[in-house]
Amino acid sequence: MKGFLFIEEAFFFYWLLAFGFWLLAFGFWLLAKNHEFKWLTWFFFSLKSTVKKLIAEIRNCTVCAEHLDLGPRPVLSAHKSSKIAIIGQAPGTIVHRTGIPWDDKSGERLRDWMGVDEKTFYDEKQFAIIPMGFCYPGKGKSGDLPPRKECAPLWHDSLFKQMKELQLILLIGTYAQSYYLQKKKKKTLTETVRNFKTYLPKHFVLPHPSPRNNIWMAKNEWFQIEVLPTLKKQIKKVL
Repeated sequence: MKGFLFIEEAFFFYWLLAFGFWLLAFGFWLLAKNHEFKWLTWFFFSLKSTVKKLIAEIRNCTVCAEHLDLGPRPVLSAHKSSKIAIIGQAPGTIVHRTGIPWDDKSGERLRDWMGVDEKTFYDEKQFAIIPMGFCYPGKGKSGDLPPRKECAPLWHDSLFKQMKELQLILLIGTYAQSYYLQKKKKKTLTETVRNFKTYLPKHFVLPHPSPRNNIWMAKNEWFQIEVLPTLKKQIKKVL
């Protein structure tokens, strides 16, 4: 009888302890969500999280709301089983409106470069789409503003730590290449892309597929002849 009471008391103690930890964690989460202590949110999710929880938190992020003309609307997609990550620049106005990453002319060209259809492209178990800036940054004098600098340092590491099956990361455009390649990046985007084999097998560097880059494409015919066939082979190999 005494042994039974001891087991019952121990069970109650451990249950109470677990419940206390849960309440403490929930309290920290509420504090971070309802106030401006965004670092607490990052700390809480970095301890133990899932891609699904992280994405939900990112989609509710308002860290740089005051700087966004159209307001915050983070756009991304990812899964713990994603095999290839696509790191681009930031959503444009069309993507801001639809909430679907690469849902524009740039996305059409990118899928053509990669040799995949829409169904495959939007399969989160195949592709994680994680831009440098999750929200539309607004208009500048000669096009969209650069992606906000807050996003990548705040969220990227936490996301990538959850995706254990990643085999290839596409770095699209100067911002992604500067952030991830750092000193390994060449002086210009053209030089970096021309030396794309240097960054394999982890990274595959690309120019942005925007129609604004049609002139660059015309001047650099080697890109379609040398780079794109290799890109298709690498993606096919991973998938």
